[in-house]
Amino acid sequence: MDFSRFDVRKYPVRSVREGYGEWAASYEGIVQDVMDVRLLDRIQSVDWKNIQAGADLACGTGRTGAWLKQHGVGALDGVDLTAEMLEGARAKAIYRELVVGDMRETPLPAAAYDLVTASLADEHLPDLHPLYQEAARLARPGGCFVLVGYHPSFIILNGMPTHYKNPSGESIAIETYVHLMSDHVRAALAAGWSLREMHEGLIDEEYLAHKPKWSKYRDHPISFAMVWQKAN
Repeated sequence: MDFSRFDVRKYPVRSVREGYGEWAASYEGIVQDVMDVRLLDRIQSVDWKNIQAGADLACGTGRTGAWLKQHGVGALDGVDLTAEMLEGARAKAIYRELVVGDMRETPLPAAAYDLVTASLADEHLPDLHPLYQEAARLARPGGCFVLVGYHPSFIILNGMPTHYKNPSGESIAIETYVHLMSDHVRAALAAGWSLREMHEGLIDEEYLAHKPKWSKYRDHPISFAMVWQKAN
């Protein structure tokens, strides 16, 4: 769905590669764990310590990867479109391999991973089907795909794209698309996934402790996590 219909901020828009390349230096100081990582803590259907190999798509600076390693995931490979973001991931020394690539068509081997993850990235894709298909290609039979994203109702209702401030202090948006929950379900089912678990993150007291200026959005859903499983 075209985001421009909902855009109330009208920031200049950058491509994913250009935007994250510029944002990379300050990214981890802006994106807080309450946005996405805390949803990983709620997942019960994945036995993290028994994951021998994981593929972290759109791995960025390695925030999700660091959580996965802390929770016992074995070998971890990362893919990201932006070399500057991968520099942050490489500095964490937690990945077996890091490659520049599109999460919809990676150079990683097929059926090689017990777990595939993607966090805060699906909103940059005009179509979700290629992402779910690529995750299915990478996963072993019985493997899981954990996707964490911005909640569509928050993006739509508040007209807020993924954005950052450039070195001169100007607010810049990164190319954004709106995907309804039903879009995820259709794309996942078409790729052979079955839903195991889902969580939604609200702007609650924990969130407002980090962003008190967002009190007007209290109790709005801002993020979600889905756990999909591939058939054996």
